[in-house]
Amino acid sequence: MQTLENHEAAPHAQATKQLIFHLGNESYALPVLKVREIIRVPDITPIPQMPAFILGVINLRGKIVPVLELRLRFGMTQAEISQSTCVVVAQVATPRGHSLPMGLMVDGVEDVISIAASEIEETPKFGNFNSEFVTGIAKVKDRVIAMLELDHLLLTDSLDTISQTIPLP
Repeated sequence: MQTLENHEAAPHAQATKQLIFHLGNESYALPVLKVREIIRVPDITPIPQMPAFILGVINLRGKIVPVLELRLRFGMTQAEISQSTCVVVAQVATPRGHSLPMGLMVDGVEDVISIAASEIEETPKFGNFNSEFVTGIAKVKDRVIAMLELDHLLLTDSLDTISQTIPLP
């Protein structure tokens, strides 16, 4: 698995396998190596005083896993759950250097593809665009795909709130 230091030193040095999913009409990519599984939306237990984008927790084979609503995290409106809505369970690195399973609710999963370094451009720097979560923009055939940095999806204060309810490593 690529570390953050290696990622910064040689961004997208080679083709990588990415899980492509969508939120509305927008396509996003996650490194396949961080994805553990994809599940249908289970019953989610809300946890009081969590940030709005953290829907609650699920019991995944005996492990408590927080579920993050990516639409809300990215400032979009929450959508109705459909047949294609699912939860991508991925490993997210915390600012303290630990690994945390996190459920990411998405509108639908599309495919796993290889994205070559030549297909990736830097994240644009304009307006109020928050590139904190996006490491680059891939141009694959006729599509534009935002490459996500999972480890930045949670803010330190959000992790502190979660850790008060759910024991984190």
